Amino acid sequence: MDEDHLIFDRRAVRLHRDRASATLGGVSPVLRETAERLLERLDDVTRSFSHALDIGGRGAVATGLKARGVAVTSCDLSPRMASLAGPGSVCADEEVLPFAPAAFDLVVANLSLHWVNDLPGALAQIRNVLKPDGLFLASMPVLPTLSGLRETLAETELALRDGVSARVSPFPALRDCAALLQRTGFALPVVDADTLDLRYRTALALLKDLRAAGETNAVRLRDHRTPPLALFPAALAALQERTPEGDSLSVPLHMAVMSAWAPAASQPKPLAPGQFSTSLHDVFGDAASAAPKNRK
Repeated sequence: MDEDHLIFDRRAVRLHRDRASATLGGVSPVLRETAERLLERLDDVTRSFSHALDIGGRGAVATGLKARGVAVTSCDLSPRMASLAGPGSVCADEEVLPFAPAAFDLVVANLSLHWVNDLPGALAQIRNVLKPDGLFLASMPVLPTLSGLRETLAETELALRDGVSARVSPFPALRDCAALLQRTGFALPVVDADTLDLRYRTALALLKDLRAAGETNAVRLRDHRTPPLALFPAALAALQERTPEGDSLSVPLHMAVMSAWAPAASQPKPLAPGQFSTSLHDVFGDAASAAPKNRK
């Protein structure tokens, strides 16, 4: 992509994930829960899978796939994070997948594609490494995730100095995910909404979890200057004030859960206009004529 159109600093993403490889224990319950919710989709599929690609699963996805008897190759932009998945892990960039065409019959990406600059390009590569009729499963944070934190940081910074810096990653809307799957040539795309209600005693604990998961700010145009000393304390206090006294801080993780298939000749296809053998009039005509008419 042209540098002017890059949203994320991929070097910063890798460094954040390198650092987080040592702190994932604090957020492992969240990673396990989201991975299991995603992999439960496999339990509803009548076919089996032999070899899966796990993109950025931070160890949780590989464990769930192996428990289902699926051989796994895990990849991550961070070599340290990739190693958490155990043998068979590869350090690889999601934007340039180093795998042969039709190498896998299943690709799973749990909360890992939202730091990709060229998401349509990444999805096209995922489709390419899938065998015909191979399955793609993914979850991705969508709006309004972290909207409260985004708003309080912007409002506080604007009050402290002239201007606002991007401090929370932009997320797509749910409808954007369905359009992306169709745009990149997947067959039978389905996108569902799912929400994991996360609660914190303090707003500071939220920031610690984001750092522990490798989810801190990597927006390319972020402000590299030292922020005003009062910015984060004041913003976190404002976020805490939105919570009723005595309650924990609710930070819902809104996710798009996507499933789609690599195209194959064996898949069902919709009929073209004019190919139907039965008209709607034949189906509903008798019922319509038998329906009682309204009396004046």
